[in-house]
Amino acid sequence: MKLNPIRKLAIAAALALSPLASFAGVFIGISVNIAPPALPIYVQPPLPAPGYLWTPGYWAYGEAGYYWVPGVWVQPPSVGVLWTPGYWGFAGGSYGWHGGYWGPHVGFYGGVNYGFGFGGIGFAGGEWRGGAFAYNGAVNNFGSVHVTNVYRNTTIVQQNTIINNNHTSFNGPGGVVRQASPQESQFANEHHFQPTANQMSHQTFASQDRGQLASVNQGRPATMAAANPNSYHQVAQQHAQAQPISAADRTAGKAYQPNQRAANQDQRVANGLRSGQMTSGEAARADQRQSNIDSQVKNDRAANGGTLTGQERQQVNKEQNGASRQIYNENHNGNTIAPNAVDNREANQQQRTANGLRSGQTTAGEAGRTNQRQANVAQQVHNDRTANGGALNQQQKQQVNREQNNNSRQINNQKHNENTHPEPRGERK
Repeated sequence: MKLNPIRKLAIAAALALSPLASFAGVFIGISVNIAPPALPIYVQPPLPAPGYLWTPGYWAYGEAGYYWVPGVWVQPPSVGVLWTPGYWGFAGGSYGWHGGYWGPHVGFYGGVNYGFGFGGIGFAGGEWRGGAFAYNGAVNNFGSVHVTNVYRNTTIVQQNTIINNNHTSFNGPGGVVRQASPQESQFANEHHFQPTANQMSHQTFASQDRGQLASVNQGRPATMAAANPNSYHQVAQQHAQAQPISAADRTAGKAYQPNQRAANQDQRVANGLRSGQMTSGEAARADQRQSNIDSQVKNDRAANGGTLTGQERQQVNKEQNGASRQIYNENHNGNTIAPNAVDNREANQQQRTANGLRSGQTTAGEAGRTNQRQANVAQQVHNDRTANGGALNQQQKQQVNREQNNNSRQINNQKHNENTHPEPRGERK
């Protein structure tokens, strides 16, 4: 029997939300080669009525690529259960979706900081006391709703929050690096309930709302969160009728890959610095080369209305192939240095640039400037070490630290200055 597109999306939504993924630790047919975008920043809508529990928003994947499912207040399927959010995990070269579920305890959700009580570890938004849910006023927005079961505990929020300044939305290399604790693993074996019908239909409506597509909204969804599923469903229906998702949208969504090649190169430099396989001098050469490519991409895009021509894409790809060989050779040429704090700081900056390129928060031009500054610092470290028999004196360390502080501020400002550039349809860097 042939399924119509809406029916197929409904089935996909149900599978994506299925709790069985959490039992076995496997992906249920959803495995993607492109990292999910960064988590958007949004305000939690007010609690609609006592008894509702918060479920955070997340990136799902469908026929048109990644789309944002708004955070929403929902009624739990029974008294005494809490929501464990789903999460993306990177393993074996791809990103797989682990579905969310209801259970007596909040289990492992990848260490992803979704906010509003879901800080990466457990849940700090409230607890069941008898047959009523008590809310932690430190993280919940009550609006004008009168709630009697309220307490305030900021300590539990602080203790269970994983700092994620880059708003990374996945677990694994390049994202949040955290494994399930023994207690979280134990929670995974408890009796679980599947997401409610409202939650499943909520994702289905989001998948049909063009404004939620990452390739369309550049990581800033039209609807970030909703007071309850029904309120968003009306909005989603209006959007779907006014501007349905087209075949071109589906093609662009599947190709959506914000500056992935450039991000991978920065990631490899970071890895080489951390391991000691790449010296500061080698990193300086790699950074300079990457800066030149990034600047070229920026200039070509500016000249062509924001995209690259086929010829320009081929040229950039050739240059990235050359840069890739250079990085590989320098990581395997026998020149090594013991891992140290100075090189690790350089690696952290490269990692942040890579994350920004992947999420679209950092443009090619911004990455070009960052890599140029990092090349200058790395070259200075190399020169100072050469002059001092392989080490830096205290004054030189302080100087490098000041320059890296400036670079850190630059990276942060560029990620939050509203300039974004998801990779246009069919473009590869």
